Amino acid sequence: MAPSRELTNARRRDAAKLTRGFRSVCVFLFAMSGVINVLALTGSLYMLQVYDRALTSGSVQTLMALSALAIGLYLFQGAFDVIRSQVLVRVGARLDEEIAPIAHRVAIDMPRFGFSSAEALERGRDVDTVRGFLGGQGPSALFDLPWIPLYLAFVYFLHPWLGALTFAGAFLLTLLTVLSEVLTRRLNGTTRQAAIVRNTIADSNARNAEVLKAMGFAGRAVDRFDGANREHLALQTQANDLIGTFGAISRVLRMILQSAILGLGAYLTIKGELSAGAIIAASVASARALAPVDLAIANWKSFVAARLAFGRLRETVVALSQAVEPMKLPTPAKYLKVDKITVAAPGSGQVLLSEVSLDLSAGTALGVIGPSGGGKTTLVRALTGIWPTLRGSVRLDGAELGQWPEESLGRSMGYLPQEVSLLDATVEENISRFDPRVDAADIVAAATAAGIHEMIVRLPNGYKTQLGPQGTSLSAGQRQRIGLARALYGKPFLVIMDEPNSNLDGEGEAALRTAIEAVKERGGIAVVVAHRPSALVAVDFVCVIQNGKLTAYGPRNEILSSATGQGARSTTQPEMPTAAPFPAHFNAKHERVSA
Repeated sequence: MAPSRELTNARRRDAAKLTRGFRSVCVFLFAMSGVINVLALTGSLYMLQVYDRALTSGSVQTLMALSALAIGLYLFQGAFDVIRSQVLVRVGARLDEEIAPIAHRVAIDMPRFGFSSAEALERGRDVDTVRGFLGGQGPSALFDLPWIPLYLAFVYFLHPWLGALTFAGAFLLTLLTVLSEVLTRRLNGTTRQAAIVRNTIADSNARNAEVLKAMGFAGRAVDRFDGANREHLALQTQANDLIGTFGAISRVLRMILQSAILGLGAYLTIKGELSAGAIIAASVASARALAPVDLAIANWKSFVAARLAFGRLRETVVALSQAVEPMKLPTPAKYLKVDKITVAAPGSGQVLLSEVSLDLSAGTALGVIGPSGGGKTTLVRALTGIWPTLRGSVRLDGAELGQWPEESLGRSMGYLPQEVSLLDATVEENISRFDPRVDAADIVAAATAAGIHEMIVRLPNGYKTQLGPQGTSLSAGQRQRIGLARALYGKPFLVIMDEPNSNLDGEGEAALRTAIEAVKERGGIAVVVAHRPSALVAVDFVCVIQNGKLTAYGPRNEILSSATGQGARSTTQPEMPTAAPFPAHFNAKHERVSA
């Protein structure tokens, strides 16, 4: 389905954020580059006047006047060069300031659509790449390139043959630049993909360090990384060899050309067609004419990297485009309705859940049971909006999840994932979800509801204790209960818990039951995925998810009383689809790389 005109216009507006205000800056830099390049003729004119006027006349006063004028012009050129450099650095900083948060937002979104964390973090590196390029010498060379004809005209004015020779040299160097681009474009893309594969393996090894160490296959994991790293190095070496070769050829051509201009100038002087000063002036001017081309070739690798990074940033901004910002809706307080949802795994398109329907009213709790791999966690991801639905809808008080502003929906939803990962922050910040309007009483209330307040105050700094990366200083049960407190913070209407008692002891399970009862008593809805029956004591209804389908749904006692589901309300499901498209949030331009 083609995107609406409104969405297309929104994408164009968002993509324009990358270059907003850049046109006027580019015009300013182009004009300043013109002034710099005109002033760069100072050396040629100085040598011409010294040899043809001061030396021939023997006038010291003329030499002093020419020298003073040249020094003044050089100082002006240096000042303009400094201003241009500082403007480019600030343009890069402004780009980083505006785009880095957007890139990081996409980096957060990408893993839930099937991308690796290494791929997601590339978006942040893209911002660094573009900023680094703008702060280097590459942009100066690009702004100087259009002014090469100025030097060619100056050399041609000295003598047409010298102008023709300089033009031929500039043409050859430009041809080398184009050839370098053609030969390295595909190779650079392949090298980047190989780097992503290598980084994905490295990230996976780091996250599974305990397993690798305990079971003694860290060496094999390193070998796997080494294979990917060798492939990346081979491609990178090939790309660097090409760029280095073209750079060396361009430098040799420049030296040959300079000598050729001196030789031709000497020949023309012998013939009486050129003055001695004009030889030096032509040599200096031709060298300055070819310098931007040589500098562009030397910085071509960074230029290509910045161009590719900018293209990905443009796609990043477009990926977050929304035609209409959702309107703020009243806080949900009535019911949750799941209407025939079908959900596929992002990336692979494999359907994991098909035609599931549920209805829950305020003040009730639902238990979700079923075999491993049956689709329980997929249902949870659909209810929270982590994974989009292919068909059907998830509604709170009649409004689909997409109709709620994300922050507003987040305040009405609590989520405890199967694998609890705490952020590298304090206990307080983790529970409060970095709420800028945090109230200490709300944090304590959430911790108390999760039965973990006393444990927290026994920590070295209480609620101000830094947890470190992934909260590894705590036990699995403590992390799970802090995660439960985070899910309960702010008394959200819908609380979804995936295997909330997998790491809990008896005390923790009692606190979990109390928390579920409290959600019901205040008019909320709790959804609990569990394998252990102890987590289902406080639920009112139970549904069975098996092979991606809802096979039974009814009151808790009726479902749990019989393995065959007698007395439960069974549902007949249509045949499961066999394919599903990739989520539209990230288009096909984002290539999927598997480690």
